[in-house]
Amino acid sequence: RLAQFADDVWGLDLDFLRPGLPLVVAGQFSYIVSIATLTIAARLKRFDVTLEEAAFNLGASRAAAMWTVTLPYLKPALIGAAAISFLMSFENFNTTLMLVGSDPPLTVMMYGRMREGASPVLNAVSLFLMLGSALLALALMRRRDPG
Repeated sequence: RLAQFADDVWGLDLDFLRPGLPLVVAGQFSYIVSIATLTIAARLKRFDVTLEEAAFNLGASRAAAMWTVTLPYLKPALIGAAAISFLMSFENFNTTLMLVGSDPPLTVMMYGRMREGASPVLNAVSLFLMLGSALLALALMRRRDPG
């Protein structure tokens, strides 16, 4: 409705506000960014600022200090936030269903086909999604546990 209003009143063609993939991405982003931000902020609270100050004292620029000190420290939180965001995007089906246009993503397509009845293809895709999620979780757990 907002895109149609902008087109009627101001003559602006705001296609990204019409149902479709850009609106789904914006809707998912608005929901998931808060959890990802909390994950990264929790890691930043434990960050020792004197490490960056030491890099500055040794002649590093802000960009170099960010690249060599801050980002390596945040790497586990960034990987964890990415994994959580990926898995939450599957869970956040309602937002996707409301904002999708004529080109549905996998979860909406599976939902539509499931209404017609279960099929071996749906079972196989579901199995691969579960296996992929489990392998991702195991890989992240293994990476964190060096022993």
